This record gives sequence, structure tokens and C-alpha cells, in this order.
Amino acid sequence: MDGRGRDQPATQRRAMARTTLLAPRTVNFQELIGNGRAYFVPAYQRDYSWGQEQWEDLWNDITEMQDLQDGRHYMGALVVEAQSDRRFVVIDGQQRFATLSVLTLAVIKSLQGLADAGVDREENMARAGELRKRFIGEKDPASLVESSRLNLNDTDDGFYQDYLVQLRKPRNPRGLVRSNKRLWQCFEYFRKQIQGLESSKRDGTALARLISENVARRLVFILITVDDALNAYTVFETLNARELELTTTDLLKNYLFARASSADRPSLLRRWQRIATTVGQEHVPDLLRYHMLCEEPKVRSRRLFKLVRDRYRSPKEVYDLLEVLESRAEVFAAVKDPSHGYWVETPEARRYITELNVFRVTQMMPLLFVVREEWSESDFVRTLKLVCALAFRYTVVSRLNTNPLEVAYHRASKAVKDGAVRGPRGLFEVLKPIYVPDEQTATDFTFLSIPTRGPGKRLAKYILVRLEEDRSEKPSDPETDPGTIEHILPENAGADWEDTFPTGTQEAVVNRIGNLTLLEANLNRDVGNASYREKLDAYRRSRYALTKAVSEFAPQEWTPAIVDKRQRQLAARVVHLWRSDFA
Repeated sequence: MDGRGRDQPATQRRAMARTTLLAPRTVNFQELIGNGRAYFVPAYQRDYSWGQEQWEDLWNDITEMQDLQDGRHYMGALVVEAQSDRRFVVIDGQQRFATLSVLTLAVIKSLQGLADAGVDREENMARAGELRKRFIGEKDPASLVESSRLNLNDTDDGFYQDYLVQLRKPRNPRGLVRSNKRLWQCFEYFRKQIQGLESSKRDGTALARLISENVARRLVFILITVDDALNAYTVFETLNARELELTTTDLLKNYLFARASSADRPSLLRRWQRIATTVGQEHVPDLLRYHMLCEEPKVRSRRLFKLVRDRYRSPKEVYDLLEVLESRAEVFAAVKDPSHGYWVETPEARRYITELNVFRVTQMMPLLFVVREEWSESDFVRTLKLVCALAFRYTVVSRLNTNPLEVAYHRASKAVKDGAVRGPRGLFEVLKPIYVPDEQTATDFTFLSIPTRGPGKRLAKYILVRLEEDRSEKPSDPETDPGTIEHILPENAGADWEDTFPTGTQEAVVNRIGNLTLLEANLNRDVGNASYREKLDAYRRSRYALTKAVSEFAPQEWTPAIVDKRQRQLAARVVHLWRSDFA
């Protein structure tokens, strides 16, 4: 930077750097891989995972370009970190890069096959050699050591260099690890496609042109080069805004392992793999965000990488982070799955875990991490019961703004971790600001309507089964109960209903909780869209106490006023069912 640049304010210099960073350039494959450039996939990046669907798409795109004089095919964004003018680390795009290299090797093998069969032997050997030199690797003129243009991660590079680059068939392809097997299947797929070309049996020129023209010149990338791994996330945010594909998980992994010591990386890689297996690759950022919410009052998903970058800088900090993430990964996965083996020893927790999933709430996760670590098993279950009551009242019934919830649960988790709160009773006092009082809960429930199609169907049935359980005093499992949701005013009400529910009022009433009840499937089919009087007999024959009570509650007709009255009565049960033990 010249003297004028140094005199600029820091914010202006950062803005200029960001603008430069996010000014991608368009390159074809030949420009990308030429001039002695070498690309390295970090050890901690994802293994090769493309399959036949992706290979077919690529092959069709390449072969279709042959019929177009000036055809081009866009291959998406390639993000690399420049370590020198010839050495680059691949942050995103390794799957495409590896596949094109394997395709090139398949063409080289086919050219060698033509030469071995006596077809233009010298010319085809020369073509194979030139393709290898230009796209696969070349020997240093001084050391005579062959350097590879592409170096894959630890899982795949040995197989790629020792077998594919050398055009050697593995002794036992079935015994290969999954990603190595995919690489070999990729090679075999392209070999088969090449053999199916009419020109492959006699025309080495056409085969070579498949790579030197179609692949090298007509496949176009948007190349984005960053100067360090930290800037990769800035690129990630920009690409996501343009609906291009990058994953937060890969970028977080890339950064953390770049900060780890080389001695720790093998151990950390194993730990990362265990975490990703436990929670699912796509959920690692969620786990990390909820972990950080134990310490921070607000962690926005879009700012996650920046916070990680600011907080975890040293190898020890990275090591400690992955250690605690591994310990919390199982709790994270178990809270999302009532059937998880984690609950075998605490079966009483399953009902509450089911509720949290039916309610589709996760803001309480940081608190559950800390309570599980600091308190007894029984207090953990009592905490689950408490957060279910909070979630039902706040989110399901009152439908309040959820933004304050993460701050509230952050404060509670900090209080538990610091020892300021020592049990569920004290925890309730901390969480009281998000506990909707009985009166407001009852009022809001009186007008609650839940669509019974899509995700709402599970929620509506869950509430009805819990209400039935309370009414009949018989235990029931909302997830396995065979009852169906009956709309007393039918979803498609006929002319019989228009006197009591004019057409303009039906839509507002049909999914009100006061208009819903449980009914055996066969009885539900029988009543269909019948009139209310015709339905009453089925209600009387039902085994559900909640449904039998409908005929007693409204023995003559069903009207909007009766729906209101019934829902007010159900609201009293709801307040009783989802109440804190300490309120």
C-alpha cells in the first residue's frame, strides 16, 4: 500500500479491502490450473462425496457443449486461500476440482489404451503426456520430482496420488473406504462414458480435445481468492446472499483447524468427526451457537463466525472448545429426539422432550447444557418440565416475540453455572419474566386456532390428547394414541351448517381448539361432513371422555357462542396442565 493508503482512516481501508476481496474474477479451468499452480485440500475438509447424479450432470454438460460453437458452462464459485502465487488452499469447490481431475485421468487412460492398441501410438502417447503435464502434474526440471496440481485431504490424497494419478487399479475396490471408493467409481464411470463415444475407438484428437477444449476452455469458474482463512466467512456471507452454495460448517471447521497446533490436529479431527456424527454435519453451527449462548446474551447465526474468530484464537482455546462441544453434542442430539438412547435411564424425561419437539422450540438449549452438567438428574427433569410450561405459554399460546427468550435463557444458564441459582425453584425466579401468568394464558388460549394440516396437526393432536388425559384421568401417549382430529364444524361444511355458521364465519372457527375433539378413525369417517345432530350419536359412542362431553355440553346445536364457551373451559385445564410447580 502506498503512503496515501496508510493515511486513510482504518474503516475506509477495511472497506477497500472488503471490496477487493469480494470482487471475484471469471476464469476457465485452464487458467485456474496453469502456470505451475498447486491446490491443497486441508486435512480437515470434507472427504470426496459426489455420486453418479453429479457425474452424469457434469458429463452431460461437457458433451452438450460440443455441439455449440461458443458454448460455456458455469461451474459455480471456487474459493481459495492464497499462500503464495502458486500455492492455494481450497476452501470451497474441492468436489468439482477433484471430479474434473478424475475425468482428465480417465481420458489419459483412454488415450494410452489407443496407443497400446496401435492406433497412432506416438501421437496418442504424446497427447496423454501433454494432458498429464498440463492438468495433473509435472516434473520439476531440477529435482525431477513430480508435483501434483491437486492434493486432496488426508483420507483421499493417498488413494488419489498412488492409484488414480498412476492409473493403477486398486487390488480390492470393495474394501476401500467410502470416499476412496467414490473416487474410483467416478473414474470407472467416466471411462465407461468415454468408451461409449464413437470417437473413442479411433480418434485420439477428439478425445484430447474433450479436455483441452471442452473442459479447459469452456468450463468457467468464479474464482474468489482470500488472503487468509479468516476472510473466508466474509466471502461465505456474500455468496449466500447470491444463493451460491457454501456451508457454515466447513468454514468454521476450516478456521478452527487453521488455529489448532499441528500436533493436536489428528486428535481434533477425530473429535470433530464424533461431534458431526452425533449431531449431524449441518447442525454443528447450531450446537456451537447454543454453546456460545451460555456465555453471550446474543449470538446471531449470521455473525457466528465473527464471534468464533474473536473468541477462539490460540491452539489451547480451540482444543478446549472442541472438548466441551463433544461433551454437549449428545445432549443436543438427545433433546431433539425423544427416542434417543440417552433417555433410557431417565424415561420420565421423554414426555417433556417430546413436548419441546412438538412445540418446535430450542431457545432453552444453553440452559439444558448447563443444568445437565451442574445439577442432579431429578433437577434436570424438573427443569425440563419448567421449560415446557414456559414454552407452551409463551410461544404456543400467547405467541409472543421470541427474541427475548435467548437472552433470558442465557441469563439463567449463567446463573446456574456461576452458582447463583442452585435448584429449579431459584431458576423459576430468574425465568419469571418469560412466564406468562395464568390469566393471560387462559385469555390467549380462548382464541387459539391451530391449522390441522402440516406441522400444526401434530401440535393440535398433542394438546387434545393431553386435555383428554386430564379429563379422563387415564394416562395416554400423544404420539401413539390412535384417535383422529375431529372438526365439529367440518372443514368443508355443507348447507346444513349455514344457519348457525354463515359462510363468512366458518374459516375463523373451524380450527379453533374449542371446535376440535378426538374421535376414533372409523367414527370420524362415518360422520364426515354431516350435520351436528347426525354427529351427536358418534360422539356419544366414542371412548374419549372429552368427546362424550360434547353431546352433554351442547345437546341441541353447535354455534360460535358454544365454541367460545367450550374453549374457555378448556383454557382452565390448559392453565392447570402447563403450570410451573413454583408459580
